[in-house]
Amino acid sequence: MGTYRRQPVEFVSGQGPWLVDAGGRRYLDFVSGLSVTSLGHAHPAVADAVAAQVRTLVHTSNLYYTRPQVELAERLKATLGWDDGLAFFCNSGAEANEAAIKLARRHGKLRDPGKVGVVALEGGFHGRTLGALLATGSPDKHAPFEPLGTWMTHVPHDDPDALTAAVDEGTCAVWVEIVQGEGGVRPVGEEVLRAARDACDRVGALLVADEVQTGLGRLGAWYGWQTSAVEPDVVCLAKALANGLPAGAIVARGEASTAFGPGDHATTFGGGPVVCAAALAVLDVIEREGLVDRARRLGGVLTDRLEQFVGAFDLAAGVRGRGLLQALVLDRPAAADVVRHALAEGLVVNDVAPDAVRLAPALVIGEADIDDMAARLARALAAAASPARGRT
Repeated sequence: MGTYRRQPVEFVSGQGPWLVDAGGRRYLDFVSGLSVTSLGHAHPAVADAVAAQVRTLVHTSNLYYTRPQVELAERLKATLGWDDGLAFFCNSGAEANEAAIKLARRHGKLRDPGKVGVVALEGGFHGRTLGALLATGSPDKHAPFEPLGTWMTHVPHDDPDALTAAVDEGTCAVWVEIVQGEGGVRPVGEEVLRAARDACDRVGALLVADEVQTGLGRLGAWYGWQTSAVEPDVVCLAKALANGLPAGAIVARGEASTAFGPGDHATTFGGGPVVCAAALAVLDVIEREGLVDRARRLGGVLTDRLEQFVGAFDLAAGVRGRGLLQALVLDRPAAADVVRHALAEGLVVNDVAPDAVRLAPALVIGEADIDDMAARLARALAAAASPARGRT
């Protein structure tokens, strides 16, 4: 079905931060499958873990325990620092957000039958299933599917007073991203995060951090919220969790962790042995190779290289983001042209907004890869700025 505007290339293999097309040409991948392949492509630890698990046990359903799922839940608790944390596993970021919506409403209704409202931020993105779509703060994505419901309130992503005013006794949760990935790679200010935490505490609501794109090391901490002074009650995870296999999760602490009872939510495939084995391998590599600290250090290098474009190219207007999730902001809506020319230069980047080019490389890259990216992106910027070549 015609749900994507695909780039004119077919990739057939990959290794580390590199992709190879059907003609054998190599491309430096600074999208990572939309912040998914944080260990790069075809990582041997993940491949070996998956192969071993497929030979042992693939599926039982969640009517029974499996060791990989239990071990993964314990490992996620440890990275979050939540001794009382409990996990629910699913298959994607949208499913994780849907599960968190249900958890928040269940928690709210245990206090008051009418406590079902949610407050979220404009520009946020939480998925394309109906509940997650309504939480997404982009009216243009809502329009083809309305009516979606009236239990969601959106406030500006940079207005703590508006957020505080929107939360009342009928609110069961506030939804935030630490950096709005699909919203243009926009960090959410500490004052907004603090307002969200305070408002939730005031009315007994849950603070939910959507860490689908920012979690598991990308921002230079295990989770984006750990770069702030604000701690959520629930986190949503997916994307990098299994380095390309379909895996998602929510982890909740405190009262939120016990709001679900048997039958309140379920999944056939979520938390299956194979994807959990892959996720355990991902966590092992991140810990063993120090990739969280590496993302923080190389994030500074990436910022420096992107900032060198500002002033050197009229098209480059600024840089925003954190760690290894950043965007080059343009002075006009030319991101699609930049992406097209970058692909011609053997560089994979993404036009996350009409005026912003997203860069989300694997956590295993080196400084030389960032320099290589910068050289290719410089040529793409020059081509996009040329009146003769910047348009098709």
